[in-house]
Amino acid sequence: MRTVSETVIWHDVECGAYEADLELWAELAGNAAEPVLELGSGTGRVALHLARLGHRVTGLDNDAGLVAALGVRAGEADLPVAAVLADSSEFELGEQFGLVIAPMQLIQLLPGAAARARCLTKVAAHLPPGGVAAFAIVDPLFAAVPASPLLPDVRELDGWVYSSLPLGAHDAEGALVVERLRQAVDPEGRLHESHDAVTLLDLSVAELEAEAGAAGLRTTEIRDVPATDSHVGSTVLLLECG
Repeated sequence: MRTVSETVIWHDVECGAYEADLELWAELAGNAAEPVLELGSGTGRVALHLARLGHRVTGLDNDAGLVAALGVRAGEADLPVAAVLADSSEFELGEQFGLVIAPMQLIQLLPGAAARARCLTKVAAHLPPGGVAAFAIVDPLFAAVPASPLLPDVRELDGWVYSSLPLGAHDAEGALVVERLRQAVDPEGRLHESHDAVTLLDLSVAELEAEAGAAGLRTTEIRDVPATDSHVGSTVLLLECG
């Protein structure tokens, strides 16, 4: 019998093994004032990593199951992570953060420019003067389409074997829809299948810089996260408040 929700399982299968960006987030956290806020924290891939390095972290996500899993994992490991259920474009935490990060194209998952503007305004309101925000995007977006088929992400849990196979990506009027086939084999050998699709909106570095500027955030640096065999690379905008 599965003891973890499917949302948590598939998030771990599809995102949990990604490590290419961790060095950058650790570097930024090491140079910033405490605490750190992560938008779209999921089950804690980044938040728990930073906490293990000694940083105090708040992880924010709009999925209750993911937030609960992060809270449990932080508690079990006695790590300084607060898990918060909130939307990345509508949050009020009552404190300021030296660093706000949005890994894995979180800003491109928001439903349009108005939602991005609200997110950036909220981020600016939670930063002190000189505080830093870092947003990872894919630009150009259609570089996210792999040149060759990718291998599935696979994980075993409680006798179940989970596989998430990228099926491809297609243009949907300025957005990129990434499709996956999710397969799970239960302990009795029965196969369970479902399809999942994630939509990323097209957003260039120049567009994000302009939108951030309107919220009071100025670009100080642009960094790159290299591509891996299983993941596209990212461009990370570093923005300073005030």
